[in-house]
Amino acid sequence: MEIMTNQRFKKAGKYLRAMIILSLIGMAIATIIIAGILIYAKILGPPPLAVPQSTLFYSDDGTVIGESHNGQKRYWIELSEISPHLVNATISIEDRKFYSHHGFDYTRIAGAIIADIKAMAKVQGASTISQQYARNLFLEHEKTWNRKLKEAFFTIRLEMNYTKKEILEGYLNTIYYGHGAYGSEAASQFYFGKHANELTLGEASILAGIPKGAGIYSPLVSIENAKSRQKVILNTMIENGYIDKQSATAALHEPLTIVGKHLHTKSKIAPYFQDAVRQALKTQLHLDDRIIELGGLKVYTTLDLKQQEIAEQTVNELISRESEIQTGLVSMDPKNGHVKAMVGGRDYEESPFNRAVQAVRQPGSTMKPLLYYAALESGFTPSTMMRSEQTTFRFDDGRPDYTPKNFNSQYADGDITMAQALALSDNIYAVKTHLFLGLDTLVNTAKKFGISTKMSMVPSLALGTSGVRVIEMANAYSIFANGGKKVSPVLITRVENPKGDIIYEQTKEAIPVLRPELAYVMTQMMTGIFDPKLNGYTSVTGRSIIKDMTRTYAGKSGSTDTDSWMIGYSPQLVTAVWTGYDKGKTITLSADKSYAKNIWIHFMEKAHEGLPVKGFKPVKGTVGVYVNPENGKLATDQCPVKRLTYFVEGTEPTEYCTDHLMYKEEVPNKKEKPAKKPWYKKLFDW
Repeated sequence: MEIMTNQRFKKAGKYLRAMIILSLIGMAIATIIIAGILIYAKILGPPPLAVPQSTLFYSDDGTVIGESHNGQKRYWIELSEISPHLVNATISIEDRKFYSHHGFDYTRIAGAIIADIKAMAKVQGASTISQQYARNLFLEHEKTWNRKLKEAFFTIRLEMNYTKKEILEGYLNTIYYGHGAYGSEAASQFYFGKHANELTLGEASILAGIPKGAGIYSPLVSIENAKSRQKVILNTMIENGYIDKQSATAALHEPLTIVGKHLHTKSKIAPYFQDAVRQALKTQLHLDDRIIELGGLKVYTTLDLKQQEIAEQTVNELISRESEIQTGLVSMDPKNGHVKAMVGGRDYEESPFNRAVQAVRQPGSTMKPLLYYAALESGFTPSTMMRSEQTTFRFDDGRPDYTPKNFNSQYADGDITMAQALALSDNIYAVKTHLFLGLDTLVNTAKKFGISTKMSMVPSLALGTSGVRVIEMANAYSIFANGGKKVSPVLITRVENPKGDIIYEQTKEAIPVLRPELAYVMTQMMTGIFDPKLNGYTSVTGRSIIKDMTRTYAGKSGSTDTDSWMIGYSPQLVTAVWTGYDKGKTITLSADKSYAKNIWIHFMEKAHEGLPVKGFKPVKGTVGVYVNPENGKLATDQCPVKRLTYFVEGTEPTEYCTDHLMYKEEVPNKKEKPAKKPWYKKLFDW
């Protein structure tokens, strides 16, 4: 018996030693594996925390005008910007040991494994906040062991490289709350119409219950289920010491106002403008489409909501619904080039083609102010005379003859001043000036004014036969309006990344490119299209809208067979309007030809409501004198019409008009010697 007992003890000892050895080997292997995993995780470094976020577009007053996203409403905010009630409620219900564990709650894991074994399926989860965050960032949500292993590895990497604060902040910005709302900020806005830092205890405890199952616990799906879940959460908050029973009871009975609407729906505010902003982000900031759409950017723009609304209403009200006429409108602040309003067409849904920035159309006579500025630089003045009559220009270099015509084939058949030629839009005067200056002068001048589209060096360029964009012409006239300083169209003032860092800020300053005195003389000449004193063989081109004007404007209209333009400005605002057919169809109806002017004046008048009435102040180096508009000479008291006209100092006329004097001795600038008295009259006087 003793021999048998000893043998049994020896066998048992062998098994025990074998088990101990195997256990030690297993532990060593496990230690090596775990150490290898940890070392590998450390070598890989911190995993990226980037998630798709909505890019928001703001107007100049900070109002959100649009949003770009992939169906996920997500706005990243810092942990300090989230209500402490929501933070505490989330930790209580999702992971009460969050601050003490290193990514895994082993007690919960053991319980979940037992439950899964009993059911022979993956039925219970034990994921910590860190694990859920890893899954939200990098993995799908299927319940498989493969996914759980990957989740565990990413959890290790998160815990090794990020603080608990960073992990909790990320989790609360990525968790799904239902109805397309990702993260606490989007959820707070959707359910309660407020920011996450404004949530009450009652609202926060409702919100914290939704991630368990948005289709079950959303208050919009079932308020009963939401309230039941809220009660569970409040009890866990009591157990974890975050609140007392009195606070929980008050929160449970707190009246809730469920909004159920995203704060920033896909807005239709200024859709053409928003498209132009996206294009500017690509071309100016060199951002790709994914960053623009899903990068969580905050894009601050120059749009003025009031002016934009006025522009859209004006177009809708003035253009007949039966008409196929299209339009493009750009309004800018001339001081800095900020685009305040933009209309790229009558219906964005029907046609997103932006006629304000994409269409290249002939500007017609709106090109003449640029030509006449070049003429002023070459010594012309508003009183420079040239003959207006039907003219055929012949060239020695083999080019064909050119016979421009005035509107309705009307001519002065005599000399007219440059000021009157501009006001009446005389084409003969313009072509003569263009040829006198040289065909390359206007091309170079257009570049000086910021026009980048190609210009043809032909005689008809003076009449605007080379295409331009609406935004280019608005910018060119801005240079006149601001006294000769070069500006460029600005759509974006600042761009921030999701962390609030400024990645772009508009800082360009206006650079002088024109002589201020010549720019002012040109502005004063452009007020002439609204002044009947400059009527001659025909009326001034702005006559039809003079009755609607309540302040001084400078501007120029223009037309071709297929295009109608009106561009003008006050000291505060410049606006360019184009109307025409997309396919270059000839404009035949007189009503269709008047759209551009009517849209322009109605927009300008409404946009200036509430603004002080400002005139164009004379600048140093200019002098104003009254002249007879017909001949450009200094006006006398006998002249029936006299107009205050500005010149560069030293170039103003010195000769008085004599066309309306009845007596020779009344010529003011003619000094005659007094007649001598007879000797006897002198004696009598003595």
